[in-house]
Parts: sequence; structure tokens; C-alpha cells
Amino acid sequence: MEGPRKRRLTTLLLHKPYGVLSQFTPEPGSRWGCLADLVRVPEVYAAGRLDADSEGLLLLTNQGRLQQRLTNPRFGHWRSYWIQVEGSVTQDQLQALRTGVIVQGKTTRPAKARSLTWANTPPLPERDPPIRYRANIPTSWLELQLCEGRNRQARRMTAAVGLPTLRLMRRSIDLMDGQAPLDLDGLAPGEWREVNAAEQKRLLRLINSRRRQPGEARRQG
Repeated sequence: MEGPRKRRLTTLLLHKPYGVLSQFTPEPGSRWGCLADLVRVPEVYAAGRLDADSEGLLLLTNQGRLQQRLTNPRFGHWRSYWIQVEGSVTQDQLQALRTGVIVQGKTTRPAKARSLTWANTPPLPERDPPIRYRANIPTSWLELQLCEGRNRQARRMTAAVGLPTLRLMRRSIDLMDGQAPLDLDGLAPGEWREVNAAEQKRLLRLINSRRRQPGEARRQG
């Protein structure tokens, strides 16, 4: 007698636009949309989240183990964000972000941070609605890479160093397998695609991996 058929791993890469919650059911009375407005694939759910006022890469999957691997900070998957902030970014502010800042009474893990400079406008689609514009306050862009996912962490970190966030976009998620991160390339806001065969193999290896993060053995012992 055959056993139950193993469920096929389904994973989607979505470019979540501004104004959409990272869930498939709307919030009663909320002005925000939800994922059901964009994706009609059954039995997938978000692996992690992006706030409704944030944009960018969101993975949707039907496998709880993959969701756990990607969101549990002990596995240290780096997420890259492009962030537009009020003010001009200084090296001291970048160094503070790299070292760790106090967010809700707790120091953040060391991050990766650098300024982003473009000749004219950033290579990003326009946001709808656009950010607020103040003629007397400059804005600038930085890239922030985090390996933990506390509530509104990137926004709280930039605010902690005096750089309020105006626009935030998650660009990529690193699977920590020595290959290029999963990213938004080729996806316009609201568009999604299923992972290709090579990406599928990488995700299956991740699910089955017993890789320990640095220091994990010491914590367990």
C-alpha cells in the first residue's frame, strides 16, 4: 500500500508593492490591500513579512520548514534593503548601523551598511503614492543588510541614527549557499514568478541542511 504522496515544494517570488499587507486576508476596516489581490495560488503563505508601507521581495511558500529556515535568526539569512532617508548619510551614522543600535531597549545585531549614490534618480519604479517632498530637507539612499527580522527594524535603526525612513525596499535574500541571492530582477511591483529549477534545488538543499551557524554549538552546549 502506497504511503501519502509527498507535497511538491511551491515557492514564489513576489514584488510586493506599497500598500499591501503580507497576508492573504484583509484587515477589517484597514485601508491596505492584501496578497489575495495579487496572487491566486492556493496553499502558499509569506515566509517572513514586509510592512504594508514597505516594498520589495517577499517569498511565498507552501512549506513550513522553509519558512522557518528563512525567518529564524539563528540561521542568519542576510536581507538587503534599499532605503531612502531624510538627511545626508554620514560615515559615523553608517558605522553606528554596522556596530548595532538600541531598538526598543535591545541592541541590534551587527549589520552591513553603505551609502548608495546615483547620478540622477535611483533605478527603481515610482512609488504610488510618491513619498512626501520637502524642498528644504535633502534626502539620500543607503543599503542596509540585516540578518534578524525584528518588527519594523530597518526603520527603527535608521531613526535611531537620525535618518528617518521615507521609502524602504527589500532587494534580495541570501540563501547563504555561496550563490547569488534571490532578488527582484525582472519583477515589476505586483508581479510574481515561481522559482526556476535551479532555485528550487537550492531551496530543497536549504530545507534539508543541518548547517550550524557560528556559535550555535556553544549555545547548545
